[in-house]
Amino acid sequence: MNIGSMRAIEEANMFDRQPVLDTERVYIRPLSRGDFEALYAVASDPLLWELHPAPNRWQKDVFIELFNAALNSGGALTVIDKGANRIIGSSRFNMRDMKSSRAEIGWSYLARDYWGGPWNRETKRTLMAHAFRFVDTVYFRIGEANMRSRRATEKLGTRLIEETEIIKMPDGTPVRHVFYEITKEEFAGQALLPSR
Repeated sequence: MNIGSMRAIEEANMFDRQPVLDTERVYIRPLSRGDFEALYAVASDPLLWELHPAPNRWQKDVFIELFNAALNSGGALTVIDKGANRIIGSSRFNMRDMKSSRAEIGWSYLARDYWGGPWNRETKRTLMAHAFRFVDTVYFRIGEANMRSRRATEKLGTRLIEETEIIKMPDGTPVRHVFYEITKEEFAGQALLPSR
């Protein structure tokens, strides 16, 4: 095999962390600077962050930092309700090691009027299906006390693993995070089961 062929195979296997994904309800595309106002309209709801380890993300100056970090991450996405043609939230892909076969889905938030229905499930399952084109395991890192996010993640068929991590929040507060994961095989097996 020549060097050009090897490079083509490597490029084909590189994880596209900012895909365009289109489903029945949602359109997911790379985050852009022009999304700020619409995403801040979602994020400015204090109840959205009530259980989050950084509950002040509804404040504009704090959200600006989160938004800029998302733009700089190379993996941030905007989630759009196709029917309403409305930006309803954001999520992000992260890989600590690009050679790893493990990817993170995180930094996710949806407008509160999209909670409790099919929106989170469809968005996350779409992101997982995309990730599994490139990796064998997807994980979610969640603040230990954020039971709302933990329950929503469990509904995706993930399982809590032994790993934990202490992360310092922007205000310096150390917060324990837990990890949930799902393998490509587990995810594929779910396709045969009825939706929860």
